[in-house]
Amino acid sequence: MKLSGNTVLITGGASGIGFELATQLSSRGNKVIITGRDQAKLDAAKDRLPGLVTIVSDVSDPAAITALFEEVESIAPDLNILINNAGQMRSINLNKSTDDLAGLTQEVDTNLIGAIRMVAQFLPLLASQPEAAIMNVSSGLAIVPLPISPVYCATKAAVHSYTQSLRVQLKNSRVKVFELLPPATETPLLDSFDGRDMEGTKVMPVQEMVAVAIDGLAKDVLEICPGQSAQLRFMNRLAPKFILKQLSKSVDAMIS
Repeated sequence: MKLSGNTVLITGGASGIGFELATQLSSRGNKVIITGRDQAKLDAAKDRLPGLVTIVSDVSDPAAITALFEEVESIAPDLNILINNAGQMRSINLNKSTDDLAGLTQEVDTNLIGAIRMVAQFLPLLASQPEAAIMNVSSGLAIVPLPISPVYCATKAAVHSYTQSLRVQLKNSRVKVFELLPPATETPLLDSFDGRDMEGTKVMPVQEMVAVAIDGLAKDVLEICPGQSAQLRFMNRLAPKFILKQLSKSVDAMIS
């Protein structure tokens, strides 16, 4: 895929993988729009990368997605790349009861339902362009779950399945469908996890991970598995029980 002269929309673009995608895509001569829920974080991102267009929006809110589409269609009718990157990751002990049933599924609302709604809302605009792409950011944990984060992993497995179906349904359209399956990456998403949670995990620098993602887009690699994600995919085929056991070590301390 041509990776210059595009207009790109990235959800969750104020930090982490989203901001690094914005940085590297901007450096290639693309117009980049990022969204996020926090105006202060968006302002800080724009200070670091002045060419960005920033819009406050929450992918877990259907009305916000509609409003976002109306604004983007107005300022960027040539939008041709959508990157669904917004996500949340939490450690959850399923042995404990909770009164916060709504909060229990907040990762579903953002990671999965938000991506599905974004595609539904923006697909007609993308399909009207001469060349377009959707990239859904799932995770290496879509392949093998990290049991300490059960809801997060379930959402990413669902995003993986949804993306496969979307790719099949759009095969005769102008819209290419990519999936980025990051490994553990050096971003704020991991800030709430301690050393025991990440034991044995090699955390990939975000610049390096995104460089692999950009290269995959340029080469039309539809499922991009940087670093340990490729290893997880291989090991899950070779020894699925073993690799799940390896990723289950951190949950023992949680439930003991």
